[in-house]
Amino acid sequence: MNGGDGGGGVAAAPADPPPPLDWKFSQVFGERTAGEEVQEVDIISAIEFDKSGDHLATGDRGGRVVLFERTDTKENGGSRKDLETIDYATSRHPEFRYKTEFQSHEPEFDYLKSLEIEEKINKIRWCQTANGALFLLSTNDKTIKFWKVQEKKVKKVASMNMDPSKAVGKSNIGSSSVSSSTNSHLANGGYKDTSSTNLINDFKFPPGGIPSLRLPVVTYNETSLVTKCRRVYAHAHDYHINSISNNSDGETFISADDLRINLWNLEISNQSFNIVDVKPANMEDLTEVITCAEFHPTHCSTLAYSSSKGSIRLIDLRQSALCDKHSKLFEEHEAPGSKSFFTEIIASTSDIKFGRDGRYILSRDYMTLKLWDINMDSGPVSTFQVHDHLRPKLCDLYENDSIFDKFECCLSGDGQRVATGSYSNLFRVFGCAPGSNESTTLEASKNPMRRQVQTPSRPSTLSSLTRAVRRGGGGESSGVDANGNSFDFTTKLLHLAWHPSENSIACAAANSLYMYYA
Repeated sequence: MNGGDGGGGVAAAPADPPPPLDWKFSQVFGERTAGEEVQEVDIISAIEFDKSGDHLATGDRGGRVVLFERTDTKENGGSRKDLETIDYATSRHPEFRYKTEFQSHEPEFDYLKSLEIEEKINKIRWCQTANGALFLLSTNDKTIKFWKVQEKKVKKVASMNMDPSKAVGKSNIGSSSVSSSTNSHLANGGYKDTSSTNLINDFKFPPGGIPSLRLPVVTYNETSLVTKCRRVYAHAHDYHINSISNNSDGETFISADDLRINLWNLEISNQSFNIVDVKPANMEDLTEVITCAEFHPTHCSTLAYSSSKGSIRLIDLRQSALCDKHSKLFEEHEAPGSKSFFTEIIASTSDIKFGRDGRYILSRDYMTLKLWDINMDSGPVSTFQVHDHLRPKLCDLYENDSIFDKFECCLSGDGQRVATGSYSNLFRVFGCAPGSNESTTLEASKNPMRRQVQTPSRPSTLSSLTRAVRRGGGGESSGVDANGNSFDFTTKLLHLAWHPSENSIACAAANSLYMYYA
């Protein structure tokens, strides 16, 4: 895959694949000290870069959204677009700083269903900016909110009218204005306000007037960030919302729960259209649920959604109002005789992402990453083994519920690499360009290469794009991964995001946000 067309497209195979990236630690926010106990509400549950890559948003289980802004481009004298036009190549790595935070959701209780609704942020999606303001959507299990974050200048009076000590008279303006004995009561119970008359009579100008009399001057010396909730989209989902996605038209977005996908207009909060409904007439006939939904990045009528059976369906909104029929189905069939009790559980797709140009879809299930070409529905063009070393541990993973963990995935802006998380706060980066054998394991720490052991390249069995991390001999029974590292199911890296135009990754390890660059 190359990025010559702006991202994500597979073209003719280049003479040589790009060399593996050398990843380095960039920043950490909220780093924990050794032995520090992490509060449940502080654990990060969502990460998202905006389209420009100049802003980053995180959401946590306490319902808070924290915004970060990029600083290195500002210090270099302009936006990144300006630097590109003057052929300026910055040698500094991306640097972000804390911008602001706000409480997006609060815990609620549904009295009709006797159900507690957590404040945890499930997803964050950036919307188009306007007039220097930032807009974003955030959602918990039931309610979506549309936020506006804008810098506003604080008004301040720099100079007053006059010096009150120079006034001549029986009382000054201040004492006259607060006098309470200036009301004359009338016979019918009313009164006549004579305060203004007394004020004029009591205050006298000195001979020659007041030379210092002048109008007050208002200045704007300080700016303050103001966060405002513009819309609340509620009462449209009976089940937990698992994903939201903005449309490229800039006007609409979708929200998906286990059984339905709704289409919203950003400006209309009291009405949505149900475009996908997989709920059977009899719930006992239910065999699969929706796990994730994503709009195509450039085609406003196309979207994809994944299911718990590992399939991905592509639908076209132009075909019918209710998209109960898909235009394409992407699924990989199990080999005969390979099914087990865990087969359907580990096949469930936890996340899907479109490539930048919309040609490819990246999906993540429990064991693998798969790359799909939307023009080829016979099978994935590439499969990356992430948790193959955990196959002998599936019983243990089922017992402690780790097998139901939902790991996210992401693609680089140029479409040449993919990344996803794992246990022990590890995440993996794979090269997916033709001929690439890049496979890097990194740890969310200040020394990301500390646990890296180079995995020898092996011939692919699926296609020229497929890369697999093979199991180490005898390592599974002793609780180690493919690189000889012991794995810890209690520390898991579920959420990560790739910068839209640079080789920079942000990932969440519990309450800490780590950033890396190459």
